[in-house]
Amino acid sequence: MRIELGSDTLLGPGKAALLSGIRDTGSIAAAGRRMGMSYKRAWYLIDTLNKAFQEPLVFASKGGRRGGGAVLTSTGDTILDSYLRMERLASAAVAGELDLLASLMKPDS
Repeated sequence: MRIELGSDTLLGPGKAALLSGIRDTGSIAAAGRRMGMSYKRAWYLIDTLNKAFQEPLVFASKGGRRGGGAVLTSTGDTILDSYLRMERLASAAVAGELDLLASLMKPDS
């Protein structure tokens, strides 16, 4: 499911997975690697989301002796949890229609 948040901002499974990866790993780089994505691409997606909302979704600290890291802000947690809920609700709402489509497919498709 993809949600158009604005003319240039979408929230879908990829960005949700990236946010979830940051929540799990505490790192933009690690979350991106988990998805086979470059750090530059992961950072760009997070920057786009951070700019689209009233408050940032991810707070990142620069590296150093102890290394950097990233955490979801409370807004980031709220957005991710809301998206995951909407995804579950949408899946449940269309399950019957998906079953119908599947029943009409050729056996080898």
